[in-house]
Amino acid sequence: MRPATIEPVNLLEALAILAAGVAAGTVNAIVGSGSLITFPTLLFFGYSPLVANVSNTVGLVFGSISGAIGYRRELAGQRRRATPLLVAALLGGLTGGSLLIVLPATAFARIVPILIIVACVLVALQPRLTRAIATRRAGAGTADRERHGAPLLVAAVFLTAIYGGYFGAAQGVILMAVLAILVVDDLQRLNGLKNLIAAVTNGVAAILFIVFAPVAWPPAILIAIGSTIGGQLGAVVGRRLSPFALRSAIIVVGSVVAVKLLIG
Repeated sequence: MRPATIEPVNLLEALAILAAGVAAGTVNAIVGSGSLITFPTLLFFGYSPLVANVSNTVGLVFGSISGAIGYRRELAGQRRRATPLLVAALLGGLTGGSLLIVLPATAFARIVPILIIVACVLVALQPRLTRAIATRRAGAGTADRERHGAPLLVAAVFLTAIYGGYFGAAQGVILMAVLAILVVDDLQRLNGLKNLIAAVTNGVAAILFIVFAPVAWPPAILIAIGSTIGGQLGAVVGRRLSPFALRSAIIVVGSVVAVKLLIG
């Protein structure tokens, strides 16, 4: 699957990829699904689905770390809760990234439109998930607060991390739903935990891709710079963005890309 590519990009491409990285980093810090911005951008500029996915993961890991740092206050006091979940994220990300490397590139090209559609559906359903979770949380008892150590939660994070290591779009949406359903805590604290889990998942997959996969370094570096900035923006001012407008834009872009890939 190697080697990596270092072909230069022109100024217009560089600015577009950088801007997409900022937007994706911001979105990932708030709700997840930022890959539905950067991945189509790389496809638009002619990168193959596999190279776009690999380079996107390598670039966005810095944004995930930035978002986790931006939510460091919300992470305070969650070490005991986070430890088994981060182990599950590491193992899941390693599994998903390995599957991407081992399976033929044609397999990824065939399955990626379906993954994008699934991601778009998850983004569209997020408001309903949020309402259902809020209803469930309102009736939750104190005993439920200890459920964060349950095997079900660790297994759910592991499976989500496999998906995240393989592709990753809307990984944050899935993680946030899992955490909010199985852990009773302030949603901002859970969002901080979600960002940390995503950073570990993307990080271990990125290390695999750097060693074994064809990373396109110029766009990966641009996405890294942009998503790092976006991660801080998402933690500071991103909550002021219109959730409806954000979801709508992501769904439209993702759906167009999926249809284009399906029809060739």
